Amino acid sequence: MKVYINGRLTPEKQATISVFDHGLLYGDGVFEGIRTYDGIVSLLEEHIDRLFRSAQAIALEMPMTKAAMIKAVVQTCKANKTRNGYIRLVVTRGVGELGLNPYLCKKPQVIIIAANIQLYPRKFYDSGLEIVTVPTIRNNSESVNPAIKSLNYLNNILAKIEAINAGVVEALMLNAQGYIAEATGDNVFAVTGNRLVTPPACECTLLGITRNSVMKIAAEQGYEVLESRMTRYDLFNADEVFLTGTAAEVIPVVKIDRRRIGSGKPGPVTRDLARRFREYAGSRGVPIR
Repeated sequence: MKVYINGRLTPEKQATISVFDHGLLYGDGVFEGIRTYDGIVSLLEEHIDRLFRSAQAIALEMPMTKAAMIKAVVQTCKANKTRNGYIRLVVTRGVGELGLNPYLCKKPQVIIIAANIQLYPRKFYDSGLEIVTVPTIRNNSESVNPAIKSLNYLNNILAKIEAINAGVVEALMLNAQGYIAEATGDNVFAVTGNRLVTPPACECTLLGITRNSVMKIAAEQGYEVLESRMTRYDLFNADEVFLTGTAAEVIPVVKIDRRRIGSGKPGPVTRDLARRFREYAGSRGVPIR
């Protein structure tokens, strides 16, 4: 594997960064996770736009233009012969002094990794996930806004630890007011009849690329799509619940906190949207040539 670091493609074993990089020392940086399908970098422009919005929010001056960033991603995929995989695009604050002052970091670092994707096991797509609500709440938007896809993922990791300790692979996170925020790495949807509901950004929710795509696809298919506050009660009594994310795509949830959701099996709306999303994501993006 070759890793892109600041304009150069470097063999994996030689791909290193300084111990004084503020991305390592303080989680100071932003990232995107991007999929490739059959030689297409899926929804790449949307991911790059969000990366730049995250950087703007933390006052990180990007060292490349959007066009140059897109070219670098494609170049890295081409060098690794990536056709179906996962890209991790990272921009750190760069090397600086010990201490929190970000303005002592003179040059941000751009790192691009193109590798295989680790999906949930197939059985979870066929049978559905069981998840639990965890006590770790989602970051408050007045602290580290969840709309910023930053390198500091400790909030999510703590929730993931609690899920694993409870014997499941995913956790449902609430915000400080007790409303549904999201899962540790995915957005949450509830289906009742012909209506799809997902929490709005103001509820400490990342505006996921897959989330937005599914909302668009669902609206085009005649579903009523709403962004609204939700409680656990709303999920417990939904016909279907599913999660969306770049890695997860669309995955059904069949049990939450030991409550069976709907029939207890992946529902028809979830299955329909999962199929349509994969077709959509595999046809929209930038070709690797």
